[in-house]
Amino acid sequence: MFEFCINSHRYSHIHFIGIGGISMSGLAEILLHEGYKVSGSDANNSEIIQRLKSLGAEVSIKHRGENIIGADLIIYTDAISKDNEELIRAIDMGIPIVDRATFLGAIMNNYKNSIAVSGTHGKTTTTSMIATIFNYSTFDPTILLGGQLADIGGNIRIGNRDHILTEACEYKGNILKYFPTIAIILNIEEDHLDYFKDIDHILDDFTNYANNVRDDGYLIVNKDDANSKRVIEETGSNVVTFGINAKADYCAENVSFTSDGYPNFMLNIRGEYLHPVALNVMGTHNVYNALASIATAHTLGVPIETIIPSIGKYTGTGRRLEFKGIINGIKVIDDYAHHPTEIRASLSALKNLDKKDIWCVFQPHTYSRTKSLLEDFGNAFAGAHRVIIPDIYAAREKDNGIIHSTDLVDVLVRNGVDALYIPSFERIEDYLLKHTQEGDIVITMGAGNVHTIGEMMLKNKEKEAI
Repeated sequence: MFEFCINSHRYSHIHFIGIGGISMSGLAEILLHEGYKVSGSDANNSEIIQRLKSLGAEVSIKHRGENIIGADLIIYTDAISKDNEELIRAIDMGIPIVDRATFLGAIMNNYKNSIAVSGTHGKTTTTSMIATIFNYSTFDPTILLGGQLADIGGNIRIGNRDHILTEACEYKGNILKYFPTIAIILNIEEDHLDYFKDIDHILDDFTNYANNVRDDGYLIVNKDDANSKRVIEETGSNVVTFGINAKADYCAENVSFTSDGYPNFMLNIRGEYLHPVALNVMGTHNVYNALASIATAHTLGVPIETIIPSIGKYTGTGRRLEFKGIINGIKVIDDYAHHPTEIRASLSALKNLDKKDIWCVFQPHTYSRTKSLLEDFGNAFAGAHRVIIPDIYAAREKDNGIIHSTDLVDVLVRNGVDALYIPSFERIEDYLLKHTQEGDIVITMGAGNVHTIGEMMLKNKEKEAI
């Protein structure tokens, strides 16, 4: 079992409030593997929960105070509200309560090398790329992903104690709870403004995170990213840089794209070596993700002769420009983009494809983000021919009437975008089936459940075939 303790106590029965979450489930599975008793609760059943049950976890569907009886440590996520029955019961009973990020930080300390992938965009893809490289190396890593990767059979891989690879989210200062061997910063932009005061607050957290790197470790950072330059200037950590436009330790030169939108480039390592790299995922943003992955693996000692063919075998993670299928000659793609920069990057990645029109169905994610970045969202859809906006996905927030999807549509129309508001997924599916034509692309975007629209369209095709 892990030799970790929190608040000077050791534990044997750990309960997860929100155990079905992508990160929480991975932590629970690690503990099950280590021999701990694991219980948990979630609002809904899922394949992830069924997997945890098959591994020995006791999981209750619905949060109830009695679910925590017998547990000596409670783990909760940022999505859990303060009035949660189990949280209140644990406080009343005096059971220690720890947030997910603090617990992950404690888990990471059990490994010789810990790799934390941070940044406003690209964390899941970059973590998946590194995981793919590791899979073709001699490493036997433990991997925690925020998405599904076929190469590891899901969102979690359990290996030995030499390496742990995980995403590191900045929300609520969570990155400050990690002390990694290698910290990766992909980019830094304004986001999560329901917590952060402004960009300076965000930069302060990333700088402090960079300074948390162990003395013998490295900060691997995007030299092209304007905000990341401040972190480079202010950190005392060993810095390794990557980029396209700036002179970096790991640099992509002569970037070009295939007819499928896949990038090719020459890899320059510290001005001395040139290696041809061919990726099997679309977009310039994935060149940056690949450079970060290559720099990380190479810094950890994976030979470049292993890295380059391995990263070429990476074909994507679930919900990251994921091809879902074809209906009536229309390609259906799904993407997790929920920030203006991510939207621009994903739509730009589609421009090299053979197509007619791009129909983008964007589900705004949280009221606070939609309001604080409204004008930026309004300028993010130039790469789409038509945009459909359903209702805002509330996530952890409540609708207080400060913003509505029609406000975003108004900004888009004002900016010359062909946009309309359709509240329900069923009506959107019907509209798309009636108005799209052979050769078009339909891309669903957002961090909520917008992906189900494309899935409904494809199921409609299956029904017609029966």
